[in-house]
Amino acid sequence: MLNLKERANKLKIDIPAVFIALRKKETPMIAKIFAGITIIYALSPIDLIPDFIPVLGYLDDVIILPGLIALTVRLIPADIFAECRIHAEGLWADYKPKRWYLALPIVAIWLLVIYLIIKTIWFR
Repeated sequence: MLNLKERANKLKIDIPAVFIALRKKETPMIAKIFAGITIIYALSPIDLIPDFIPVLGYLDDVIILPGLIALTVRLIPADIFAECRIHAEGLWADYKPKRWYLALPIVAIWLLVIYLIIKTIWFR
């Protein structure tokens, strides 16, 4: 059984591996659908259960996201996911992503959310 630190490191590799599998033509369509849902949920600034709710707020980060990842990994053929996992491990050289530009959609989402909040508050 994996301890908490090992699970966190595994998730750090599995999330990019799921994204890589999403883009592979060999990945079955149902796996691509779940991979898309998983990636969107992982990158979303909005959680199913807000983090400010004591204890329950972090359940989605501890249960829902790993569950989505586990389900998605089961739907992807093992040989394809093994390839994706190897590729994902290579993305984190010296604990810095080699392809930093993959973070641009996340930054764009956060900027949009901040803009909408400011617009809502400022122009009531």
